[in-house]
Amino acid sequence: MTIDRAGLAEFLSRRRAALQPEDVGLVRGVRRRTRGLRREEVALLCNMSTDYYAKIERERGPQPSEQMLASIAQGLHLSLDERDHLFRLAGQSPPPRGPASGHISPGLLRILDRLVDTPAEIVTELGETLRQSPMGVALTGDLTVYNGPARSLGYRWFTDPDTRQRYAPEDHPYLTRMYASSLRQIVTLRGSGSRAAQLVDLLLAESEEFRTTWDKHEVGIRPKDVKRLVHPEVGTLELACQSLVDPDQSHSLLVYTAVPGTETYDKLQLLAVLGPHGLHQ
Repeated sequence: MTIDRAGLAEFLSRRRAALQPEDVGLVRGVRRRTRGLRREEVALLCNMSTDYYAKIERERGPQPSEQMLASIAQGLHLSLDERDHLFRLAGQSPPPRGPASGHISPGLLRILDRLVDTPAEIVTELGETLRQSPMGVALTGDLTVYNGPARSLGYRWFTDPDTRQRYAPEDHPYLTRMYASSLRQIVTLRGSGSRAAQLVDLLLAESEEFRTTWDKHEVGIRPKDVKRLVHPEVGTLELACQSLVDPDQSHSLLVYTAVPGTETYDKLQLLAVLGPHGLHQ
């Protein structure tokens, strides 16, 4: 496929002009006169240099890679159709849709952007954290830093002992059964060639505990109504977890809340003061 530099530049310029700072979780300045987002703001959202992004809008520079295009699509809050259009303009084949996709829908992103003072995260069906609110990072640390199979919480549960330190010890046996049960159901749903099946093969080879649990063939073990998370600075928190599911991508927005007046509620207020950088990794 050949890159359409003029079409790509025009499309990005139009999408940038259509967005306001508050649409993407940015603060609008008092004296702001810019129509839409500035190029430097888009570059910040896309984790790239302003110079690189500006060259694309000026019909210059190298052909954007698939990784760069995915970052631009996410930063500009593009829908799946818009993302695919962006890739084709840039001379690239669009990534696959469905549960294997890491592209978050604009609707989920808009909600997450407004949850500044609430722990929240967007996860895949395999427990891969795609995006967190600032309070989400303060609560659990940055869970987006993992690569490969370790992106999945279920995989880390059986292969990384540090993962379990975030959860109350008395809940560990139940969570072990729950993660194995969840993987079994996803493998049945997605098939033997799915990423879930690949994770199972890895875990069967790496974890005796997983092999023992997997052999029980348990299904339907769901998360409890209250999650007990252990924070290294404020201790144990008992949190309710509400979820909003995007059926097209099988992504879930998880929001963690505490009952006002409880000890956990006060701990969340303290975490809000400490912020993401107050967490000892």
